[in-house]
Amino acid sequence: MGAFTKRWVIRKRRTRRQKLDKLRRKYSAARSEADRNSIVAKAQQVSPQLSTDQFLGPIQRPNQAG
Repeated sequence: MGAFTKRWVIRKRRTRRQKLDKLRRKYSAARSEADRNSIVAKAQQVSPQLSTDQFLGPIQRPNQAG
């Protein structure tokens, strides 16, 4: 039964990461500050524990590989 839970957690994490990547791309393409604020609000809904700095981090530093 543990494997089922683990698969579910992994699937949710992967989906969350994909949604955040999509929102980051939209944030980079947004032209107005109102659009950017709404995208950050959507990111907070997808992942409430994520701060604005953590959301914007990969956008500001795209070439740093960890």
